[in-house]
Amino acid sequence: MPIGSDADLAWVRRRVRQVAAELGFGLVQQTKLVTAASELARNTLVHGGGGQIEITALADGPRRGLRLAFIDAGPGIGDVDLAMTDGYSSACGLGLGLGGARRLVDEFALETRPGQGAVVTVVAWVTGVPPARTPPDD
Repeated sequence: MPIGSDADLAWVRRRVRQVAAELGFGLVQQTKLVTAASELARNTLVHGGGGQIEITALADGPRRGLRLAFIDAGPGIGDVDLAMTDGYSSACGLGLGLGGARRLVDEFALETRPGQGAVVTVVAWVTGVPPARTPPDD
């Protein structure tokens, strides 16, 4: 799915939340995934000049998860270590995008080459299904 405008960023957030809910992620996990997806989609748009997201449901035996891959053909990241440092921003932002996204997911991978774009892939696994709520006895 393309990421080429602010409207696409809103679509990414809605779609990630929808798929996460369908897979059984709890509300807190959904919020973490949506936050990470929002940061990475914005980076794809702002720093990569646009690109795409691939959303893939995962199954590993009884485990369920979600893989999000953000792909762009922009300038790439020259200094990955610096870009992953909290507080660093190449666009006068807060500098929490990549490092913050990494902390919100179970797996994080970054492939980049200067002049050849970037692929950021994150994976989150459903950690447990909250017990069903029962109404209190009156």
